[in-house]
Amino acid sequence: MPIQNNQVVSLKYTLRDPETNEIIDQSPEGQPLQFIAGHGQIIPGLEKELMKMDKGESKQILVQAAEAYGEVNPDAFQEIDKNQLSHIPDLQEGMTLYGQDEHGRQIPVRISKIEGEKVTVDLNHPLAGKNLLFDVTIEDVRDATPEELAHGHVHGPGGHHH
Repeated sequence: MPIQNNQVVSLKYTLRDPETNEIIDQSPEGQPLQFIAGHGQIIPGLEKELMKMDKGESKQILVQAAEAYGEVNPDAFQEIDKNQLSHIPDLQEGMTLYGQDEHGRQIPVRISKIEGEKVTVDLNHPLAGKNLLFDVTIEDVRDATPEELAHGHVHGPGGHHH
């Protein structure tokens, strides 16, 4: 039976750039990614395709940028004074720094351009504008517990522990 909303999915995956076949990310051996289906915990295009799969099934899934981390947002580029980054030695274009959003979560910020005393930072997700190729295997599917649903995340082995 295909995966249903409110089920915990254990997913082994390898994420590649479809243009270069370079591995971008993968689940550590013996540590599948776990999420609650239907709760927006993974990118929409991947979740949509996983919902058609069953436990034990493997598949290659190509997710278009719009259904992954979105297209590159030109409004997410900001120019700041270089002196605001004076605490960073060897500042270079292409460098990724980490800041915090309004909720205290860590977010990557890429240095896209340095011109004199002005630095342009890119606040887009590093994978924005990219199509993504996933090799996935559904290792396990089970109903989420009432506690997991109330807390909005997976508990137990490989999940969240309180």
